[in-house]
Amino acid sequence: MSFSLIEELHRKEEGRLRRFFMRRLRNDADAQDATQETFARLLGVAPKTQIENPQAYLFQIAKTVAARNITLTQAERSVFETVPDIENIAEDQPTPDRIVTARQYLTIMARAIEGLPSRCQEVFILSRLHGLPNGEIARQLGISRNMVEKHIMRALITCRDVRARLNGDPSTISTPGAEK
Repeated sequence: MSFSLIEELHRKEEGRLRRFFMRRLRNDADAQDATQETFARLLGVAPKTQIENPQAYLFQIAKTVAARNITLTQAERSVFETVPDIENIAEDQPTPDRIVTARQYLTIMARAIEGLPSRCQEVFILSRLHGLPNGEIARQLGISRNMVEKHIMRALITCRDVRARLNGDPSTISTPGAEK
């Protein structure tokens, strides 16, 4: 597929492609990222590859990108749906035991995140604490959006696993500094 054909597709189909992603992802930043990723994947096609219907091929790539983004979003949401509702906890008058348990929980989660590779930590913090979209994180760190998503998924899976261990047996919550 020639670069000029890709430029032409970009010029003619970018708006339509972005609307396609907006309907599916319902977030402008994600739609922009997905549009860019789609064209980046199209650029990865060998220049000598002959494609009979480039527009259909472009939208087939877009469907794959949208499906992956939706799957990742659902996975992220499912991990955080089990996190306690902080607002309701703050409204209660917590008991001293509950305060200690919450602090221990946060310490254990922080340690789990600290145990991740440094790039994975950095991506997770930029995403979850600073609220940056994946495309912006990729740009800032000079890595692909796909790599950003892999780092986020690794961190989320780690958090989910820690939470499952903690919820499965309250005795697994250790005091800070007690782990070796």
